[in-house]
Formats: sequence, C-alpha cells, structure tokens
Amino acid sequence: MPDSQLVLDLTLTIRHDGHGGVADDLSESAGLTAWVREHLPELGEFTADPVSLASVRQLRAAVRALFAKAVRPGEPSPADARRLLPEPEALARLNEAAARVPVVPVFAWGAEPLAELRPAAPAEPAELLTATLAREAIAFLAGPDRAKLRACHAPRCVRYFLKEHPRQEWCKPSCGNRARVARHHERHRSVQS
Repeated sequence: MPDSQLVLDLTLTIRHDGHGGVADDLSESAGLTAWVREHLPELGEFTADPVSLASVRQLRAAVRALFAKAVRPGEPSPADARRLLPEPEALARLNEAAARVPVVPVFAWGAEPLAELRPAAPAEPAELLTATLAREAIAFLAGPDRAKLRACHAPRCVRYFLKEHPRQEWCKPSCGNRARVARHHERHRSVQS
C-alpha cells in the first residue's frame, strides 16, 4: 500500500508563502535535511547535500507534473500551471529515480508475517531517499488514491490534496474560508459597478 501522505507531503514542500507568493521548503539542503528527518526517520541522521537536494527537487517537479495530469480535466495547482515538465520527461525522471536502488522482496515472520522491499545491495542514503520517494509516487499514481487527488483552487493556494468526502472542494478549511470571502467580495464588487 503506498504511503499517499508521504507523496503528498513531498509535493506540499511548495506552498503559499503567506504574502501572495510561493515558498519552497526545499530551496536549500537544510530544508531537505529537516524534511527527511521528519518524514523518513528510518533513514537515520540523513544530511542533505547539494546533489541530493537537486535530485529530490527534480523528482518533486516530475511528481507535480504527473499530479497535474492526474487531476485533469481539472486545472493543475496554480504553482505548476506555467512550468510543468512535459509528460514524457516527468515519466522518465520518475522511473529513473525509482530504478536507482534495486530492491528485492524480503519476508520475515515475527509476531506477524511481514513482506517488504529492501535494497538488493547497500545504497547511499541520498540514492535510497530518491528511489524510495519515486517508488511511493509510482505506487500512489498507479493506485486507487489517484482518483481522489485534486488541486486546491482557493485564492493563493498551491496545494494538492485527497478529496475525502463528496462535498470537499479545498485542501483545508482556511482555504474554503478564503474562497468564500473572495466570492463575497466579487459579488459585492459586481453589485456596486
């Protein structure tokens, strides 16, 4: 089962900055280090370097491009609308990243039977990170949660989210409030004209 939240959290490292622009939590190595330590503690004391940062940022661009395809016929996130990777390039990046660390299924039987994928050979932490994120993205995009994926179109929002109930239109309540306020102001502006 893919870790949908991990994949979404990777895309959410691009966010509204609170001032009308877009912020990138992965703009420097320290941001990637903090993100990995929070989201993938099994990688231990991972410390990002410029190469691992570039690798994860390239993967994130591919995932966001494929998320934009997945939400069609809806519009992509406003952060992506003008700078999406071409689909063949996004697919190639994703597949190349997933192949960086070959894995094998390993079965263990402790209190309960457990099957998991593990690296076929020792791998560098940065390569393991990129390959793990890519495989999770592939599993998500090929799985049932893809049908629930939406781009939030509240004013200033650039997030993707999973639609959990039929009436959900925004990623979080604050986005719904901003959208309602914007519609209210638009209606009053139209009446006054």
